[in-house]
Amino acid sequence: MFENLQTKIERAFKTLKGEGRITEINVAETMKEIRKALLDADVSYKVAKNFTDEVKQKALGQNVLTAVKPGQMLTKVMHDELAALMGSKATDIHLKGSPAVVLVTGLQGSGKTTFTGKLALQLRKNGRTPLLVAADVYRPAAIEQLKILGTQVEVPVYAEEGNQNPVQIAKNAIDFARRNSCDAVIVDTAGRLAIDEVMMKEIEAVKKAVQPSETLFVVDAMTGQDAVNTAKEFNDRLNFDGVVLTKLDGDTRGGAALSIRAVVQKPIKFMSVSEKMDGLLVFHPERMADRILGMGDVVSLVERAQEQFDEAEARRISKRAAKNQFDYNDFLHQIKQVQKMGNVKDLIAMVPGAAKMTKDIDVDDNTFKGVEAIIGSMTPHERENPDVLNGSRRKRLALGSGRSIEEVNRLTKQFDEIRKMTKGGSAGIKNMMSRMQGMR
Repeated sequence: MFENLQTKIERAFKTLKGEGRITEINVAETMKEIRKALLDADVSYKVAKNFTDEVKQKALGQNVLTAVKPGQMLTKVMHDELAALMGSKATDIHLKGSPAVVLVTGLQGSGKTTFTGKLALQLRKNGRTPLLVAADVYRPAAIEQLKILGTQVEVPVYAEEGNQNPVQIAKNAIDFARRNSCDAVIVDTAGRLAIDEVMMKEIEAVKKAVQPSETLFVVDAMTGQDAVNTAKEFNDRLNFDGVVLTKLDGDTRGGAALSIRAVVQKPIKFMSVSEKMDGLLVFHPERMADRILGMGDVVSLVERAQEQFDEAEARRISKRAAKNQFDYNDFLHQIKQVQKMGNVKDLIAMVPGAAKMTKDIDVDDNTFKGVEAIIGSMTPHERENPDVLNGSRRKRLALGSGRSIEEVNRLTKQFDEIRKMTKGGSAGIKNMMSRMQGMR
């Protein structure tokens, strides 16, 4: 996400490289290129123009200190304005009432049902007792899909087979929640088109009947400016409370994320970054501005690590590494911990400068599959004693894992290098990513 925009913004900043001060001419040239980059990212012309005009005005009003280069000053102004464009600060979801009701709406295929499952899991982890409600009575298998998701996240699902009245289903579900001590009800509604008057009246009736404390509009970020136009139509009818951007880990240009807040004046509350049920994140405008400008997002990276990593286990492995006892069991454990954190490419983008340094390196979610297959073919003795892997053992590992002998040799070499790094400090990010490239 935002890779093309980030590259073009960096190129635009080169206009100021070597300049001793900010002038109206060099800022105007830079803003012209940035406006082109925003338009190419599918940001609306009005939003792009207003944004660059605001940045230009504030940049020209800055007194550049001798210790600060013009490019650095403009980056700071750009960062603040990007964050403001997307809402400035993260906005919490409002859960009031007994039970609190969250109404989920949006277009067909936007990812509403998957989002409801992710939200239910997040609420359960936060100590809530949620109930999922299958109020999509039109899409084939919609109820079954929600039941499967409910099983995955260990949250009950309320459904009424044969009932085609979503208003009545939602009302009955709230009564069910009260009787069964569920303190949060998430209503999954049918996808609809803003121009479909019948469907829009129906969702208005559902909202009126259940009086939700939170109405969320789910939008596919890959639809770009069309998503923003649809959001405006829905907001005019429903006056929703917040936006959820899905598929942000896909090949999206980012226009929806940058435009939607300015158009509907409603905060982006969540972003969905994978098909995994734990792939739901609170939207932080400041952190997203960091990523767009190539500054990474270390705070989010640390938060993900804290959620997945066991401190006691980390200390244990650290002590083993210091004593040169790090083995393939430890290595496999660390791989699985990293995988739990989410999409590998997305994680790399959170490291400042890493996206640029690794742009020519193909790292995907299948990066570790070959490694896992080879380690899985090892005997317990081989995992615990990496140095015993001689030529004949490596040949057996290749046959057992379905990988080539070259891949096995590459893994053992990479493992030795990583073992040295865990003992004596870290190497550069680019070298580490280059090693990851071969782990397939």
